[in-house]
Amino acid sequence: MLENLSLSGHLDLGFRRASLLSLAGSTVLAVILCISVAAQPQKEEKNNLQLVGYNDLQARSAYQPTVHHQGRRWIAYIGHHGGSQPNPLTDKQEDNGTSIVDVTDPAHPRYLAHIPGEPEKGGNAESGGAQMVRVCDGSTLPRADKSKVYMLRTFGGSAHEIWDVTDPAKPRRLTVVVSGLMDTHKSWWECDTGIAYLVSGVPGWRVRRMTQIYDLSDPVHPVFIRNFGLPGQQPGATGSAPTELHGAMSTGPNGNRVYFGYGTNGNGIMEIVDRDKLLKGPPEPTDANLLYPQISRIDLPPEAGSHSAYPLLGMDLPEFAKQKPRVPAAAAGIEHGDADMSGKNTQAHRDFVLSVGETLANECLENRQMVRVLDVTDETHPFGVATWTVPEASGNFCERGGRFGTHSTNENFTSIYYRRIVFIAHFNAGVRALDVRDPFHPKEVAYYIPAVTDKTDKRCVGTGADQRCKVAIQTNNVEVDDRGYIYIVDRANTGMHILELTGTARRLANLPESQQETKKAN
Repeated sequence: MLENLSLSGHLDLGFRRASLLSLAGSTVLAVILCISVAAQPQKEEKNNLQLVGYNDLQARSAYQPTVHHQGRRWIAYIGHHGGSQPNPLTDKQEDNGTSIVDVTDPAHPRYLAHIPGEPEKGGNAESGGAQMVRVCDGSTLPRADKSKVYMLRTFGGSAHEIWDVTDPAKPRRLTVVVSGLMDTHKSWWECDTGIAYLVSGVPGWRVRRMTQIYDLSDPVHPVFIRNFGLPGQQPGATGSAPTELHGAMSTGPNGNRVYFGYGTNGNGIMEIVDRDKLLKGPPEPTDANLLYPQISRIDLPPEAGSHSAYPLLGMDLPEFAKQKPRVPAAAAGIEHGDADMSGKNTQAHRDFVLSVGETLANECLENRQMVRVLDVTDETHPFGVATWTVPEASGNFCERGGRFGTHSTNENFTSIYYRRIVFIAHFNAGVRALDVRDPFHPKEVAYYIPAVTDKTDKRCVGTGADQRCKVAIQTNNVEVDDRGYIYIVDRANTGMHILELTGTARRLANLPESQQETKKAN
């Protein structure tokens, strides 16, 4: 019996060893398969958007693209985050700054020049480069040299500069608008008036970013107008300071409104300002003077930022075209019955703002930022009416690596897309095209996620032994030109992709007749 027990024990031990070896082998195989799957390059994904052309932008991390019709050419100016890459045009290692690319033939974009930016500080890419860029013709600016083309750009976080880009292959710096700043970011320049709303960090102010307003109608001789921000942000204020500015969009003198977005990924504020009062009001930054041009502000939920505040004004809503509005009698000062409001139909004709937050953390390790639709028809009482996001499960985006969530909208108000389609940069979900003809129900009609390349950089979470990294597309910003092409640039060094709508989405756009033919969706 003891012999049998011993044999039984040996058999049991052998079985366990075999089982463990089998399990170990299966585990190793599973790990290898997982690594293999994870290592598979992410391929292009698309619906109603197709690739027209591509440029790797010298593998520089990209932020803002601006596309300018310059004589007979179309030139793309792209701002970059901090970092450094070799420039094949000069055979030098250059700090990331501004890329200038000829996109006249969008299928064959041609890199013309790179203007180095501010060196990166302490390994923080946000501290260097030249993220923001705007371009105006001298023929449009009121007091500029009519033969010139001017570029306004940031220089890292320390300055704003003006460059002569009349010959885009040979840019030349003309002047520094302001320097000695703590930070810069997403500025706006009105080409018809020359007024510029510069996002700056002025020493003494209680936030990293606020607004400096300059008259750049003669770009060589900048004229300071005022500093501006929310009450509590200015020097000498007490208590907690409201969240810092991210950027502004102006409707110019005709629309007489400026829309400010404050906050990146939380405690967002969208502010509506009377442009005329902003420019002509008392400039001393007291609480009263900062409030003077403000029409209203809406404080978003704590988890929501306002990176972009994109106005959608004068929207006609067919759903409500037959309504004959009346208000309760008491509200109109009438004892009985209703007041006739048929001459003041506003339900079918409304104004909106898209407030878009910026997702910051990789792999969904924070609240997701979304598109929030704000009804501003009654400007003194803005309120939210809709939200939109890419469904995570549609692409398992939290598992892909990098950021997943919104970042920005296109900013060109071309009639090809305005009040019809807005393009949203959505990081690892690429660019998404939203049908906004009914802002109460924004609907995705197209998307494009680029393929990763050998230039695409990894994105990591965790530290030390717990750190894990994945290579992922990070579509950072998007812009459109007046031909209808869509430009997306990548934060993870993948470059710039030039796209066009196809299929049913293309029919929504107000394209020139020469481009009206419908293209099949791939």
